[in-house]
Amino acid sequence: MSGAIASGEIRTTCAYCGVGCGILARSDGQGGVAVRGDPDHPANYGRLCSKGVALGETMSLNDRLLAPRVNGAETGWDDALDLVADRFSSAIAQHGPDAVAFYVSGQLLTEDYYVANKLMKGFIGSANIDTNSRLCMASTVAGHKRAFGTDTVPGTYEDIELADLVVLVGSNLAWCHPVLYQRLAQAKVDRPEMRVVVIDPRRTATCDLADLHLALESGSDVALFNRLLTAIHEGGAVDADYLRHVDGFDATLRAAASEDGTATNLAERDIRFFCDLWVRTEKVVTVFSQGVNQSTSGTDKVNAILNCHLATGRIGRPGMGPLSVTGQPNAMGGREVGGLANALACHMDLAEPAHRDAVQALWNAPAMPHQAGLKAVDLFDRVADGTIKALWIICTNPAVSMPEADRVRDAIRGCDFVVVSDVTERTDTAQLAHVLLPATGWAEKDGTVTNSDRTISRQRALLPAPGRARHDWDILADVGRRMGWPEAFNYSHPSQIFDEHAALSSVAAGFGLDFDISGLRALGQEGYDAFPPTRWPVTLAGTIERFYADGGFHTPNGRARMVPVMARAPVARTGPRFPFRLNTGRIRDQWHTMTRTAKAPRLNQHLGEPFLQVHPDDAATLGIEPATLVEVTSPTGRCVLRASITDRVTRGQVFAPIHWTAQTAPTGRVDALVASAVDPLSGQPESKAAVVALAPFAADWFGFAVSTTALKADCAYWARSKGTGGWRAELAGTTTPGDWEAEARRLFDLPDAACQSISDPSGGIARLAFSQDGLLVAALFVSRAPVALSRDHLAAQLGQLLDAPLAGRPGADRPDPGPALCACMNVGRNTILAAIGSGEAATVAEVGACTTAGTNCGSCRPEIAALLERHQMLTAAE
Repeated sequence: MSGAIASGEIRTTCAYCGVGCGILARSDGQGGVAVRGDPDHPANYGRLCSKGVALGETMSLNDRLLAPRVNGAETGWDDALDLVADRFSSAIAQHGPDAVAFYVSGQLLTEDYYVANKLMKGFIGSANIDTNSRLCMASTVAGHKRAFGTDTVPGTYEDIELADLVVLVGSNLAWCHPVLYQRLAQAKVDRPEMRVVVIDPRRTATCDLADLHLALESGSDVALFNRLLTAIHEGGAVDADYLRHVDGFDATLRAAASEDGTATNLAERDIRFFCDLWVRTEKVVTVFSQGVNQSTSGTDKVNAILNCHLATGRIGRPGMGPLSVTGQPNAMGGREVGGLANALACHMDLAEPAHRDAVQALWNAPAMPHQAGLKAVDLFDRVADGTIKALWIICTNPAVSMPEADRVRDAIRGCDFVVVSDVTERTDTAQLAHVLLPATGWAEKDGTVTNSDRTISRQRALLPAPGRARHDWDILADVGRRMGWPEAFNYSHPSQIFDEHAALSSVAAGFGLDFDISGLRALGQEGYDAFPPTRWPVTLAGTIERFYADGGFHTPNGRARMVPVMARAPVARTGPRFPFRLNTGRIRDQWHTMTRTAKAPRLNQHLGEPFLQVHPDDAATLGIEPATLVEVTSPTGRCVLRASITDRVTRGQVFAPIHWTAQTAPTGRVDALVASAVDPLSGQPESKAAVVALAPFAADWFGFAVSTTALKADCAYWARSKGTGGWRAELAGTTTPGDWEAEARRLFDLPDAACQSISDPSGGIARLAFSQDGLLVAALFVSRAPVALSRDHLAAQLGQLLDAPLAGRPGADRPDPGPALCACMNVGRNTILAAIGSGEAATVAEVGACTTAGTNCGSCRPEIAALLERHQMLTAAE
């Protein structure tokens, strides 16, 4: 790579989403890491999102698992791994290989994933290994295979910038893939004629960039794209020459023509405008993500999109094609090594005897399964009924993230033998394990990941493994040796695993498959260590950027398959008992179940507790007031969430984020509300269409607390997060304590600290501040309504000399920056409003110039724009 790097820096890859951003990182010599975007990496060219910027703030060891544990007691590696090997071997001997299972993660490195799949499929002889990628991109895999013959991403990120029309389907790109959003936003600035359409039931931050937002009915994407296919035909945009490379056009068109789009609940003029725009714009890219995949008709949605690109030949050429953006840093790498229960390595097919024989021969494996294993939902069903006797969960938290999370949690708790490999014991899943194995994390691990446009990048170790932690591939290989296969798992370095993976890809290429990195064989450790970001395929003859511009599909006859599909409503139906449709997803500054991101205080400031977006009309009907709590019930679970009253959701629709756990907000485990209905082809759960009922939560009191140490809350509602000087928590209860000082001392574990207090029992108000040696160590504010105070100001006083802490806000002579809006630059909402109100900033760019807000990752710019719009409306009203 050409760009200079500073002394002590290494090139590595971000730990979060599937964009796969390059990072330049260096150790600070004290266990911490300084990071900046790699200007030479083709995914981000120096950009980072708020989470990437804060990676260096997540490296503390205070919650790390540093030694193996068996039944809660620390032990050595030999004892722990002998027990794992013995229990798995015993279960296999007594009940057969399908009595054991692995559940792994899209956050594993490719080398980790490869060894896990080799051990389970080649040597244990079962296909019972699935991954949390099943919850993420399985429908895309199934759709790609139906259309192309293989799970192939045809295009590249550059196509987003080269397109004249970008259609975002079920993708909040601004918050979930911020760097790609930045690239799109900059392309639109450079070429104002570019058009962007967002297709999403919710008005997300991404809509700020859109020329058209289609707020379609949940689950109706197929109806919309069928309508588009009909318009393509009627508008003369079908590419007859390209159809020589395609089967199924006539049948697919007939199916599409039978739908009129009414299922979308969109205005006819909006449907026509979208179709006309798509039809007359040759260079069109359709970006899709979880809103498409997480559906019982997810595979059909994918194929409905692919049908339109195949019919027009708008695929595999610059600025044209479908582009699936993955949610995890190595979901693509996991797909490449056969991480799903129905797949083999290198995009080979478990159901194909020749593929099985070829993999078995290269591995010299004793046994290969002849049929698919248990997909995620089925796997935990078999854990629940006792079929699975031994379960190994690696780098994921299914007790929170699986649908029907309460039932999955109980299933894991009841399993005969559970092993969890993770970086921490403080996850809902880790606390259910019989054996805990300490694994290395980002900046300690060494291997490869593949991003959403097929670019393989290195994650490199910068720090030593803490305590006795080991790499996941090393742990798995050690168990393989202890189970009786020493030669097959005799790895000493990840480069050896990568070389074997590359060799196996040449076998796949011999079958005419797409995944071929045979040109990377025999890199050796030196070549592996220096390996630059590289997009596959990489053969001895070279590489190609895009697939399918001239056909050449990976089906038996080399032709793509258009698939007739019809719209299907979500399985769960709304009705009198459960009248609302629940959409779920991510927020801007958090990741999955917050095991890493919640360690960075700045990432907890923007949205610090679980919430529910409710339309104002629905809230008024139900008597739900802003900032109060809402009890949310479904046929499978219950949550209590903070009410966010907004017209970003339509009537009858609600939205909640997925991130909170029993460790951070016990009543905020949103996937407990989601039923386990799955797509019949992909096995991916329908995570965005649960049915729920809402009711105001009858809180007797509300509270806000800060403390230099973690709080011990046990009230009806609590949500805690890490701050710069300690912890903060939102609280609520259904019964009022008789003595708030005694309750606060118990909450903070401060039996002897000095206390200042203000109390009005008749008004339900209490304010208490605790100090030691004149320094504020904790404070609790209580009222009968949601507590109104400057939260960031109070939290910032922790560890400082007492200075009117019971006021709850700064004095008139001190500016209050307000709640953080820009996490990257740590700029508060009030600071931005002051710049706008002063007349210094009338545009988002001017706000950035005045305050630095929005000048890094850009994902806060839609919120800045909303503040500007509100100010302009108020000014006009005056």
